[in-house]
Amino acid sequence: MNTLDARGLSCPEPVVMIRKAMQSKENAYRIVVDNTTATENISRFVKNQGYNVVVTQENGDYVLDITK
Repeated sequence: MNTLDARGLSCPEPVVMIRKAMQSKENAYRIVVDNTTATENISRFVKNQGYNVVVTQENGDYVLDITK
């Protein structure tokens, strides 16, 4: 699984990061962000790409597990 750390970045940077990572065509990704806006934007983007997303909170960060 490809894990990305996008903490401290503001949109659209986290979305750009996951878009670039998804070019590898893997079945699963994980991205860690620190704000709700990035969480919402990434979730919307990956769902439009046909992926499922599960969001959990860990130590004040948001962890998005993205699967095909």
